[in-house]
Amino acid sequence: MTRTVNAERARTAGSGPRPVADPWWDRRRDVWPAAVAGAFTVAQLVLVRPGLGLGWDETVYVSQVSAHAPAAFFSAPRARGVSLLVAPVSLWSSSTALLRVYLALLSGLALFVALRAWRGLFPARVLALGGALFASLWVTLYYGPQAMPNLWVAVAALAAVGCFLRAQEDRTLRAPVWGVAAGAALMALTRPTDAVWVCVPLLVPLVVVRRWRHWPLLAALAGGLAAGAAEWVAEAYVGYGGPLQRLADGSAIEGGLGWHLAVDDQLRSLVGRTLCRPCDGTLPQPAVFAWWFVLPVLAALALVFAIRAERTARTLLPLACAATAAFPYLFLIGYAAPRFLLPAYAMLAIPVADALANLVGAAPRTWRPVTVTLVALGLAGHLAVQFVVLERTVDRADAGHRDWTRTAQTLHRLGVRAPCLVTGHYNVPVAFYAGCASVDVSGHNANTTVAALARTAQRTPVVVLTDGTGAPPSYARAWTSVRREGWRIYLSPAATRKSAHGS
Repeated sequence: MTRTVNAERARTAGSGPRPVADPWWDRRRDVWPAAVAGAFTVAQLVLVRPGLGLGWDETVYVSQVSAHAPAAFFSAPRARGVSLLVAPVSLWSSSTALLRVYLALLSGLALFVALRAWRGLFPARVLALGGALFASLWVTLYYGPQAMPNLWVAVAALAAVGCFLRAQEDRTLRAPVWGVAAGAALMALTRPTDAVWVCVPLLVPLVVVRRWRHWPLLAALAGGLAAGAAEWVAEAYVGYGGPLQRLADGSAIEGGLGWHLAVDDQLRSLVGRTLCRPCDGTLPQPAVFAWWFVLPVLAALALVFAIRAERTARTLLPLACAATAAFPYLFLIGYAAPRFLLPAYAMLAIPVADALANLVGAAPRTWRPVTVTLVALGLAGHLAVQFVVLERTVDRADAGHRDWTRTAQTLHRLGVRAPCLVTGHYNVPVAFYAGCASVDVSGHNANTTVAALARTAQRTPVVVLTDGTGAPPSYARAWTSVRREGWRIYLSPAATRKSAHGS
């Protein structure tokens, strides 16, 4: 009888040894991943600064649920997941600091949950090291407390893949199946196209490889993706002419998806260029991007160690997900942003940590101190570079956001207050900071016409912003103009009347 039970377990177990069912909290194995997640939250609050103003894209996401300003135009590539994440704070408070603290706490908790999904698949020290490697990247720290989608795709993908492997290795477990559904739903809710790219290596073996077929897991993965993308699809039919048209519009906004070698663009962006478009100029110093070329070497070593230890799937699957997540941003778009590769970095983190642990463990006893020293020095240098880049990136962002704040304050001093409209140079963030609506008559964010805007300007304060060198649009040539803070501000007749009355 014992042999029969064991044979049945082996037949249904998928690939690799079974993880042992554990209590939800195991101090021995959870304390280090929890410590890493806590340190991640603290580092965000210390290094990124809760008072850092909202960036352009953040104002778009936050404005959808903001008590402070009207909703900005929501373009085709965006999804509503980030707006839902920030809603518990933004619906009742306009405090940026409060929102940053909330997102830092939430992202730290999400990282812990994602690492915990891998418990039993790798030793706790490997999970903690992998979490630390991912959390200490400047791009991870920078976007942790920001209202942006890429980090959430990353942690959701990390959790989903860990749950997927656990569900495959012990098909009696139900919690990991639900974890896959939840992770897939969060990915699709925040960035549907990225979710599909990440999940390709999960879907293919479920359908093609007989011993990997697990129908409840397939239903959970497909159902999670469908549930997360449902709002995006419904909105596509209502406002964009259908999903295919929305994808086409999104492609046009991103410069036309097709074969573009963006590897060098990503290298240039690693110096702290949050959006590298156009991505020209020289490459940064090798110290800035050396880690980027170490990653594939360590990933290959991780796969070698996994094959030798007969646990290939645990390493191969996240590496495959990393490759598919990175592919469109390395080869299909003509510009770069470091945040685009966050899901790939999250997928690489645990295999790379496992490779480092094996390199140290496999070294002969007499050489182990040398190996440990070299690895420690390499990690210390890597961290130093990451923190220098982070500091410079935060400083640049802070300077730009303060400029928008000063411009919004100038508008208030000129009597421009809600309800009001802002168009022109940097109209989206300035409008949000001023509590106004933002409008465009051309470009990808066009949401009105020149004729409609001219009519509106007769009864509603409208502001046109230029950089001080360009001419105003034809409908604003007779408007009152003011030069402030390097900007040329044109005030509509309604705005001028409001200013004259001291409103």
